[in-house]
Amino acid sequence: MKRVRLGKTDMYVNAIGLGCMGLTHASGLPTPKEEAVEILRKAHDMGYDFYDTAECYTGVNPDGSTAYNEEVVGEAVKPFRKDIILCTKFGVKHMGDHLEFDSSPETIRKSLEGSLKKLQTDYVDIYYQHRIDPKVEPEVVAGVMKELIEEGKIKAWGISETNEEYLRRAHAVCPVTVIENRYSMMARWHENLMPVCKELGITYVAFSPLANGALTGAYQSKKAFGSGEQDFRPDMPQYSEEGIKKTNELLEVVSQIGEKHHATNAQMSLAWMINKYDFIIPIPGSRKLDRLQSNFEAGNVELGQEEVKTIDDKLNTMEFKVFGGH
Repeated sequence: MKRVRLGKTDMYVNAIGLGCMGLTHASGLPTPKEEAVEILRKAHDMGYDFYDTAECYTGVNPDGSTAYNEEVVGEAVKPFRKDIILCTKFGVKHMGDHLEFDSSPETIRKSLEGSLKKLQTDYVDIYYQHRIDPKVEPEVVAGVMKELIEEGKIKAWGISETNEEYLRRAHAVCPVTVIENRYSMMARWHENLMPVCKELGITYVAFSPLANGALTGAYQSKKAFGSGEQDFRPDMPQYSEEGIKKTNELLEVVSQIGEKHHATNAQMSLAWMINKYDFIIPIPGSRKLDRLQSNFEAGNVELGQEEVKTIDDKLNTMEFKVFGGH
């Protein structure tokens, strides 16, 4: 599997990373901690070496206690901490029906100390601003990141759901190593950032690369999610009757190409982007080991540029309504 360089650093990872959010947040009741730790350790055995979490990825356990994603990840990676790239994020609080943003210098430092404790480590490889805080200028955030790098508390930093202006202004103060924005076949509104990333030498980390599971083709109705307790997906527009119909139309084209490569729809969705750009890392996640293995093996699927173009041509005739944007 090809290795992807993180920005202009000396850090390299496999082409498929691991999004850890769903173990505790937004995908149903949290996975019991011991089980979640085992899943993440087995993922490392498969070859995953890029682990993505965040301060705000929490859920509520059946006993009413809080399930902290960072605690699960920190416990899991202890045996191989030095062998992976560990990423977490600051600046977002989930407040029921909305998010609150706080990227003040004081909050950044307080958040990092809390994350280091939960992750059981003394440094973070990549520290992300989780969302742009309209109250704080990018130069201020970048200045704090520069200090944290100099102090050895983080190796590099990134911005999640950034735009070009914010990215350039921040990058001018302290070089940004990665951005983490939503990107999938069904969510392409950030493609204008690809030339910017290439120009500045920034790696693009794609979250929700399977459109919250829609591109697997596995969910053909809202009933597939069971009770839906602590699960955000049933209310997403891609799982409306119209959304599922559109997704299936796209997957007809994807699966035809996939058959030639003995690749699933999910694998094709990941292979499509890593064969299109050499500076992108999708971070799918799952609680199921077979899906984790299948997702990782997508990094070995080699698509020809004509095959990528066939998919793009189909996408250019379609408009999707998905969670998080258009």
